[in-house]
Parts: sequence; structure tokens; C-alpha cells
Amino acid sequence: MQIQANKVAKYLNKDPRNFTKKDIIKFIEGNEIRMLNFRYVGGDGKLKTLNFSVSSSKYLDRVLSAGERVDGSSLFKNIDSSSSDLYVVPKYKTAFLNPFSSVPTLELLCSFYTPEGKPFESSPENILSQAERAFKKITGYEFHALGELEYYVIAPKDPLYPMNAQKGYHEAYPFAKWEALRCEAMDAISGAGGKLKYGHSEVGFIRTQDDEMSQQEIEFLPVNAVDAADQLTIAKWILSSIGYKYGVTLSFAPKISVGHAGSGLHFHTCLVKNGKNAMIEKGDLSLNAKKTISGYMSLAKSLTAFGNTVPTSYLRLVPHQEAPTKICWGFRDRSALVRVPLSWYKAGNMAGDINPGINNVNFKTEHGQTVEFRSADGSANIHLFLAGLCVAARHGFEMKNSAEVSKKFFADKNSKKGNAKFGSLPSSCFDSADSLKADRTIYEKHGVFSSSVIDSTIKRLKSYDDKNLSETLYGKEDEIKKLVDEYLYC
Repeated sequence: MQIQANKVAKYLNKDPRNFTKKDIIKFIEGNEIRMLNFRYVGGDGKLKTLNFSVSSSKYLDRVLSAGERVDGSSLFKNIDSSSSDLYVVPKYKTAFLNPFSSVPTLELLCSFYTPEGKPFESSPENILSQAERAFKKITGYEFHALGELEYYVIAPKDPLYPMNAQKGYHEAYPFAKWEALRCEAMDAISGAGGKLKYGHSEVGFIRTQDDEMSQQEIEFLPVNAVDAADQLTIAKWILSSIGYKYGVTLSFAPKISVGHAGSGLHFHTCLVKNGKNAMIEKGDLSLNAKKTISGYMSLAKSLTAFGNTVPTSYLRLVPHQEAPTKICWGFRDRSALVRVPLSWYKAGNMAGDINPGINNVNFKTEHGQTVEFRSADGSANIHLFLAGLCVAARHGFEMKNSAEVSKKFFADKNSKKGNAKFGSLPSSCFDSADSLKADRTIYEKHGVFSSSVIDSTIKRLKSYDDKNLSETLYGKEDEIKKLVDEYLYC
């Protein structure tokens, strides 16, 4: 029996990847759905909404068949308002029930199309799709990813069961507050089709005179990159909506207090072929995994242009906060930019060791090896960042000296003092923009990133004028707080 949290899939008894227009109409009619919402990601990486009242079968069929017209110039800055029409067309596989609406409402994510009926090249989702296609064409592998979504819940200070600062990792209720909110969100995310691994309280716990801030994390399972980005986008919307319902602030901001753990958006990535993880070869990290890492090392600086997009991003990327600063990789080292985490490849029959009657337990395929990229944070344009990672991985395959590059950037766990030899990540949005400008031809190769998206990204990052911001703000607590508050809802 297959467990299915998505009520649409459960009702139709069908894998969402195989949903048809007829299936969507059948669910709407059979469940008295009265509203239909289109959701789509604009040029700013944020989720947008278009509401429909399900008033007639004819109109419903038209909307599901042809989508709807929207003003592209209000969603993308590089479109001229004199010819700005775009279409948003629903992706049936993304259908899920709205968990908040008092009126029965079905949600569908959409793709953008031009007036000529072609995918809109500058939409984040299309760029990621292009990156996936180019990667598979060049390498023969699928690019899969999972995100670790970290956030803080900010609420009035509770005098009962306090925790110590920086001691929240996997702490249990009632010492770790807001477990109920996290579990409610996980249930809603699963119902929306999200493939979840687990949730837990994270390291960060901050108390001020009036408030306390509890850090949480929800981690996903690996799926293809477009689905991974869609799931994270919906998850952030669900978490924010539940936070609003509880009357608390929920923030994905990279930094909310200097000296305390910031919130990252780590991505685990892996290569898949014929349904099998290709990161392990003869009991060791595969050559293709090392090629992927080499690509990440080569484009590490410019990837921040999509993964670290606000000035407070660079208050997080500082030493001694479990956030990377040096461009290097290692096994299980949480201070490295790229970490190769523990997998189950050599674990054996652990469950059989402590439980009677269990033999030959083997989860090697299910729990395959990944490579974790750790610099991105909650300000990331998720689709563009994953597209950037996909480009970087492809670049690793296209480089002639990938094996040597991977050796050059390897950091032994016992040689942290030697890590000074490695280059550093950018220290501001301004520097990040310069890095993207230097690498832009790699991102534009194979028609993945449009030149207009690269140009607009560079322009926006430069507009912050935050070069040397960390040094300028050092010791100025009031100015730092003002900046943090400005990007609290990034």
C-alpha cells in the first residue's frame, strides 16, 4: 500500500506526475471545490497568486487548458510595459488542497509563456528547467537536490523552560518551543506534495529583553531540481502562513542577531541515472561526484549572487558560526563550503544489532550519498540558485582538469589551520555581483541564463552599495539591528 499525504493524489489514486486536466476537473467536481488559485514565482523569486472562482465547467476547462494572461512588466523588470503580456499555465502535477482557506480551494503552480506560446526565458522556473536539460544532455545524468530549510520563530519571551543560547540543536519540547508549529507545517507541506525527510529544532536560541527566538529546520528528500525548488517555495509560503496564524514572526533571514547562529539554506545534491545514485563508486566517492564538487569550487563566488542576495547574508558568512567562509570541501566538516556527509553506504545491519529478528537491513539506494553546498541562505532566489548549482556541476564535467581541481580544494579535517590557503567567499552583495560578472559566460552557455537576468541580478546586487559593510557596521548595534529588521522578511 502506498502512503499518500496529498489528498488530490489519494482521491484520484494516481501519481501526481500523471495527472491530466480530466483528473483535475474530476477532483474539483467530486470535492465541491469553489476556488482555484494559480501560484507562480516572479522575477524577484517570490510567490505570486491569481484567484479564480469556480463558477462554470466551461470556464474551468478554459482556464485549465489555456491558463490566464498577466502583466509581465509588473512581475519581471526586464519587460517593457508597452508589450508586457505573458501567460501563466498550470502544471497539473502540482495540484494540492489549500490548507488554510475556509472555502474549499485547489492550488496549482504555473509556468510562464510568451504571447507566441513559448516558455518565457527569464522566468526562474524556466531557467532551472533549461539548466536541468543542459546538464542531462552534457553528462547523461539527472541533477537531484534537497533543501534544508532553516528559520527562526520570534515570539514574546516565555519564562518557563528556557534554553541556553546556541544550545537548541535537536532539543525537545517544552525546552524547544514551537514544535507544534513545525509539525503542523510539515503535515501541510506533505499534503502539498512536499517530500520530507525530517524536522527538528536547530542550534539557535536567542533571548532579548522582550522576545525569544527559536531556530528550527525542516529537511526534504532528494527529487529533481525543479520539483525541489517548487516544494521549497510552497514550504516557505506554508510556514509563513502558519506563523501568521499563530501570531508570531517567522523569519528565513540569514542573520537576526550578531554572534548567534544565522539561518542557511543548505542544498544536498546528487547525480542519478536509471533511478540509481551515482555518487559512490567501488566504495569511494565517484569521479563524477568529484567533477561536481570541482564545478562548485570553480563557481563558488558567483553562486552567492543567487544564494545570498541581501546585505545581511554577509553577516552570516563569518567564522565560528557553522557558516562557510573559505572555498574548500571535505568529509563531514561543517565549516567547509561543500561537505560530503555521512551516508549509509558502509553502515551494515545496525537495526538488526539492537532489534531481534531483523537481518540484512540495507538502505544503500534509498539513503544515497549526497554532496552538500552550504553557503546559500533564506534570501536565495531558490529556482535561480538551483539553476546555478546545476550549471556549476555541469561546468565541472566540462572542465578538462576536474580531478586536479577537486584535489586542490580538498581540506583535511585535521588541517583547519591550513585552510587560510583557500580563497574566500564574497563579503558583500557588491563583491558577489563582480564575481557573477566575471563568470557570466558560463551561466549563459547552452542558453540557460538569459543575459537580461544576469544584467538585472548584477544591477540589483550593486544597488545595495554594501561594499565593506561588515567593517562599517562593526560595533554599531543599533545600525545592525536596523539593517536586520529591514531584511527580516527576505
